Amino acid sequence: MNLNTLFQQIQFTEKQAREKRNFIQQAKCDINRGYEKINQLKEELSAAKINLETKVQHLSLKQFNVEILKKREDSLEKQKAELLNQRTSLLNIMVHAKRKITEEEDNFTRDVTEFNNEYGLTSNRDFLIKKKVKTEINDLENEAALLKIEMESMEHKNVQLNALQLQKNELKQNLFTLR
Repeated sequence: MNLNTLFQQIQFTEKQAREKRNFIQQAKCDINRGYEKINQLKEELSAAKINLETKVQHLSLKQFNVEILKKREDSLEKQKAELLNQRTSLLNIMVHAKRKITEEEDNFTRDVTEFNNEYGLTSNRDFLIKKKVKTEINDLENEAALLKIEMESMEHKNVQLNALQLQKNELKQNLFTLR
């Protein structure tokens, strides 16, 4: 081999070495960029995971609230049914008691009238009738007041039930929105 060829061979080898160094340098840069992208994606994944966990907690809380509201609604429905049954029962008892009172008042009035007629005490009859009418009016007013109070109480409970129903519907809507 002559010197010229050897020199060319050395230059060619140096050129190949430079190209390999450049290639290795480029590969290192590409690897570093890849690591940066991986780290960035890890951070994004971590943030997304935290966000998802937060949403899952909110959803779980809302589902829990919906279940509580369902149980409360069921309880109020049962209570409403019991109160309506109790009201019906009390009204029946009241009607029966009124009939009995009216019957006894009629019997008493008849007995008093017979007694007054028998002993000539009819001059007091007008006074007794007025007294009886006043007593009946007072009794009826008292019963009307009691019934009104009971109706207002039931209306108030019905308003509460409706408010809970609206809240339940809102929570259901929120739940569907989150899903």
